Amino acid sequence: MKSSLFIACIWLFFSFSVSGQSTRPVGWQSLFNGKDLTGWETYLDRPFAKDDQQKEAPLGLNNDPNRVFSVVQVDGGPALRVSGETFGGINTLADFENYHLRFEFKWGTKKWPPKLDRPRDSGLLYHSVGPHGTPMLWMESFEFQIQEGDTGDYWGVMNVLADITAQKNEKGNYVYRPDATPVTFQDKTPTGRWCIKNPDPEKPSGQWNTLDLYCLGGTCVHMLNGKVNMKVTNTRHLIDGKAVPLTKGKIQIQSEGAEVFYRNIQVEKIKALP
Repeated sequence: MKSSLFIACIWLFFSFSVSGQSTRPVGWQSLFNGKDLTGWETYLDRPFAKDDQQKEAPLGLNNDPNRVFSVVQVDGGPALRVSGETFGGINTLADFENYHLRFEFKWGTKKWPPKLDRPRDSGLLYHSVGPHGTPMLWMESFEFQIQEGDTGDYWGVMNVLADITAQKNEKGNYVYRPDATPVTFQDKTPTGRWCIKNPDPEKPSGQWNTLDLYCLGGTCVHMLNGKVNMKVTNTRHLIDGKAVPLTKGKIQIQSEGAEVFYRNIQVEKIKALP
């Protein structure tokens, strides 16, 4: 009996292990099936044009002629490729609240104008609500920045507000400090909508990074490669000029001028922050 139980335990251990992939504990929901973009929709802006060229209309919803978003094989497994050629995003059809999101990403080699001479850029936008094609292009949301050297930064997209414990650095920019006084970040205010992560545990370009986002109520925690580098609290947005809580929405991933790969995109419900 003991031998049979031991063998069964060993079988279960290996059955949950996948070479080159993250082990998926019970309770996780996969958001990416590794075959196609089922469960997602895309929105793309107009193709890049120089100042002296005629600008086309935005490509819009689920119109992706150049396959900015596609499923490819990378390092022996499926991945979502974001080419970065045209600015835009891919978002879940479902809304999420009180969750832990985890995925891996790594940078590709391609870059596109107008960001040929800038760090590779993408981004995770969470609690995304409202229409596509806003003045900032993406849906109203809070951003977990994904950019070379800046992964974990906070950005507010459109009419959102959030509180972050932060202090100004020598350049006058706010940096996340767990023991600092809370500061309210909002676009078109003296504080602005940007806060720098702290610390920076991103791996060198071309290596896989693990991103974790915990959201519970109005609190969201940014983690990169196992280290917390941003905590956002009191998430809210403006409706008719009044700030009201914003604690759920769709998940967006940005296309912003650089090739990037995402894999093992999964989410689980949580009732408490770890």
